[in-house]
Amino acid sequence: MGKTNWKELFPTRTSVFIFIAYMSLFVAQGIFVTASQEKNNSYKYDTVTLVLLTEALKLIVSCILYCRENTAQSLVTNVIKGSNVLMLYLVPAALYCLYNNLAFHNLSVFDPTTYYLLLQFRVVITGILFQIIFKKYLSRKQWISLILLTLGCMIKQVNFGDQAISNGSKNEQDEAIISKNTVGFDLSINAVFILIQTICSCLAGVYNEYLLKNTGQDINIYIQNVFMYLDSILCNALILLVQGNILSAFNIENLAEIFRPHVFIIMVNSCAVGIITSFFLKYLNSILKTFASALELVFTAVLCRMFFSIPIYINTILSIAIVSISVYLYSQSPVVNLPKSDASAKRDFEDRRALLTEEDEDDILQMNEVIIKKS
Repeated sequence: MGKTNWKELFPTRTSVFIFIAYMSLFVAQGIFVTASQEKNNSYKYDTVTLVLLTEALKLIVSCILYCRENTAQSLVTNVIKGSNVLMLYLVPAALYCLYNNLAFHNLSVFDPTTYYLLLQFRVVITGILFQIIFKKYLSRKQWISLILLTLGCMIKQVNFGDQAISNGSKNEQDEAIISKNTVGFDLSINAVFILIQTICSCLAGVYNEYLLKNTGQDINIYIQNVFMYLDSILCNALILLVQGNILSAFNIENLAEIFRPHVFIIMVNSCAVGIITSFFLKYLNSILKTFASALELVFTAVLCRMFFSIPIYINTILSIAIVSISVYLYSQSPVVNLPKSDASAKRDFEDRRALLTEEDEDDILQMNEVIIKKS
């Protein structure tokens, strides 16, 4: 095998930080949501309200980050000026809205490790969409790594005699999995829900990257986040309206449950996930995003064993091993997708300077030169 091209995979030191932060926050999200469930795996709080408030928090944070170097008046002016792009963001916002709300349901049915494994079926779909939208055709090695990753996820369905790698008692294991699906897809409506969530993830991720790097390439990244979160708030409000919960969603009892520390931390973590995802798609790409999700499996499996006594079976270990091999293959030939125009290159350069530290100056200059040459 060839040498891993780390410079191409992670252009700057901060891109490494973005990758690690993204992966860590997603692992934490599955753990926090599972920990907030009742014994019957239900939630005492309204999950749609929590998602809506999370989007509102993301909106506030994005506005604050933008106003650190700009005026509030320019924020309003740029939002009005980019109203056409704001409308385009309704598509990924609606998809992410459905994705986020389905996540709570699916995590009440599946244990976090199985949940994240099943979501990895999105990689091939993402690869196809990446080719269609960006016309960046994947190489044979890239397709092999994608297919290998999918096969690794499918191994989770194979029963190897249910031999668990565990340090807990059998009673602990039985209690942990009594009402959770730890195997994978079954012939039920839950399989449909996880498939819908997977498709939403694929479409939203690639379309959002398209807006960040093409249609909205000259718009400040924080303004683009404002567009996304405004539309997301609207989509979640519509769900509450359709459900007839628009008033009860904000009553004292529900808000008291949401702002309890162990639930409020879900909101804060989700906010951080949303912000870091936008930078991930801006400076890396949606293909690498799927592999970050794959690496989460290792940490999720270990943490679930530690906190919830969920056993680690042989098929889980094999799945994670195959997925890890596919990650290594991909690292040797990563997809590089840079913004197209000179104006975009300038905006990308300015955004990077605002984000990175002084020790990244050399990396920034080198990346700017590469972007301009490829524009």
